Amino acid sequence: MASDRSQLRAQSVVAFGGGHGLAATLQALRLLVDDLVVDDLTAVVTVADNGGSSGRLRSEFGVLPPGDLRMALAALCGENRWGDTWARVLQHRFAGQGEMRGHVIGNLLIVGLWEQLGDPVAALDWVGKLLGTSGRVLPMALTPLDITAHVRGLDRDDPDRLTPVRGQVEVATTDGVIASIALDPPDPTPCPEAVDAVHAADWVVLGPGSWFTSVIPHLMVPALRGAIVGSDARVVVTLNLDEQAGETPGFGAADHLAVLAEHAPELRVDTVLADTRHAREPELEQVVQATGARLVVADVACDDGSPRHDPVKLAAAYSAVMGGSPEGADAAR
Repeated sequence: MASDRSQLRAQSVVAFGGGHGLAATLQALRLLVDDLVVDDLTAVVTVADNGGSSGRLRSEFGVLPPGDLRMALAALCGENRWGDTWARVLQHRFAGQGEMRGHVIGNLLIVGLWEQLGDPVAALDWVGKLLGTSGRVLPMALTPLDITAHVRGLDRDDPDRLTPVRGQVEVATTDGVIASIALDPPDPTPCPEAVDAVHAADWVVLGPGSWFTSVIPHLMVPALRGAIVGSDARVVVTLNLDEQAGETPGFGAADHLAVLAEHAPELRVDTVLADTRHAREPELEQVVQATGARLVVADVACDDGSPRHDPVKLAAAYSAVMGGSPEGADAAR
C-alpha cells in the first residue's frame, strides 16, 4: 500500500446514507478533500423522512423532506469561521410555542430555493455555494417516497406473523423485528446526477447509519442499485458501532452485513470497515470472507464511549483503505 500521497491520484467518492451516520462519513471525507486524497466528493441522501420539521414541510408543500439533505450540507462545511457559522445557522432549530416551533432554518432555506428555482438539484447546489461546502449533496430520488417494512413480533397472538409498517419514523421506532423493507413507489424517479456520480466514482461508501431507513433504501432504488452494481467503483461498507433501538436490536456487526446481502445479493463489496470492538466477533470475519471482501479493523469510535464515529479517526481509516496512508487501519484481512 502506497504511503506517498504526492504520487497518488486523488479519488472520486460517492457516499450514501442519511442523518447522523452520513454526516459522520462526510465530515471524515471532507478532511480527505482538504488532504488531497479525495478530489471529488458527492453525498447521495435518503428522502423518505416523514417526521419533525421535514415531515411537516413535506406534507404542506409536497416537497422532498429537506432534513437529511441539510445535515449533509452542514457536515461538508469547512472548519473555518465561514463554514462553522453557516453550519450552525443551517442547523438552528426554532424554539418558542408558535407554529414555527421545531422548524430548522436550513430546511426552510432549502424549500424556499426549491420554490424559487423549481429544480431540487440546482437549489442544493446554490446552498452548497453559499456554505462553501467541500462536496456536492444530491437526493437519491426526485420525488418523496415512503419506506415500508414487514415486521415480526407485533402480533402478541402470533409472534411470527409479519405485520406491514409504513413510514420512516414508524419503521425506525418499531417494537418488532424488521424482516425486510421496500420503497413506495418501488421505482422512484432517480436523481440523474447521482447515477452519473456513481458511474464516475472510484469508491462508493455505504454506512454507517440507520441500517434499514438510511443505508439499505439506496439499494432499493432500481436505477441507483443498477449503477452501483454495474460500476467499476469499489464499495466500502462502514459498519455501525452498536445496535440501534427500533431498527437493529440485538444486531452484531455480522448481522448488519447479512441483512445488506439479503436486500442486495448482487452487491459486490470490496472492503468492510469495522471498529476495533468488532474484532472480537468471529462471525464477522467469516461473513466478510464469504462475500469475498476484505475486513479492515480500525479504531474509529469517539473516545467518550458513545456509539458515534470520530470523524478524524474515520478519515484516517478511509485514507488507509483508499491508499492514502497506512495509518489508521490496525489490520486488513
